[in-house]
Amino acid sequence: MKRAKIYLSILALFLISAPFIFQARYSQHVLILILLYITLGSAWNILGGFAGQLSLGHAAFFGIGAYTAAIIASKTELSPWWALIAGPLVVLPIALIVGWICFRLRGPYFTLATIAVGEVVRLVALNWSALTGGAVGVVIRPSIFSGTSKIPYYYIVLMIASGTVALCQLISRRKLGYYFMAIREDEETAESIGIDTTRYKLFALAISATLTAIAGAFYANYFMFVDPTIVLPLALSVEIVLMAIIGGLGTVAGPVLGAVLLKLSSEIFRNEFAQANLLIYGALLVIVILFMPDGLMGGFRRLLRFGARKSQRVSA
Repeated sequence: MKRAKIYLSILALFLISAPFIFQARYSQHVLILILLYITLGSAWNILGGFAGQLSLGHAAFFGIGAYTAAIIASKTELSPWWALIAGPLVVLPIALIVGWICFRLRGPYFTLATIAVGEVVRLVALNWSALTGGAVGVVIRPSIFSGTSKIPYYYIVLMIASGTVALCQLISRRKLGYYFMAIREDEETAESIGIDTTRYKLFALAISATLTAIAGAFYANYFMFVDPTIVLPLALSVEIVLMAIIGGLGTVAGPVLGAVLLKLSSEIFRNEFAQANLLIYGALLVIVILFMPDGLMGGFRRLLRFGARKSQRVSA
């Protein structure tokens, strides 16, 4: 426990000082993207990893959060930063209605239904031009941090990502997390021991969608532009899921490792290999999935067990 506290203190010190260590604007931009995707991967992991509900529609919640900021900026005199509060308030009733309908389905039917939800939200954004700007999108007017350095954005997204990961850790150690995991392992057995599975799946979706909407609101404030192809594509939902799977489903650290690996490698490959970056990126994904079926966290655990067995043999 003492060693873990030391490691966490070193990590916290690094994260606080990171924008001063990496002073180039591009490096700070990559750090911001990694933290944003840590938030998205960890938020999805609450529903997909802990509760075992494989949603491919989280781009809808992200897009609603982003569009909330855009609409606040374009239709009112308020700062788009209010979307960090308003986005979750808009998303929450939508998520509960979606969950109430979709949780009647199981397995691949549930996943297909979530894809349909994402597409419906994308089509609404595309066709409701008076509110969303349609295919043209919405440019967000400059707010308090616009035109300054990236450091304020870094610390805002650092707080969002840290809060999300801390909430995942808290849930994983509480009764709520154990109920989620019981549903993931065997939903019928969970029901037989008195767990209201629909209610707890709705809890998982509500928490997951709320955190995803906050990430979307931050994205809109940071990039100052939203349109349906950027904030509501199916590819975004797939990317979020891949981060959790590559890192390790159902673990707190898994989505964090997955986001760091995938975002960092995609930026490096894009700069170094230009058009070939997608091929190399895809090959990396295949290698990790083939040789680490439990994700990076599963690979690390096997490595630690192998090291422990080897040291026991040497001591014997």
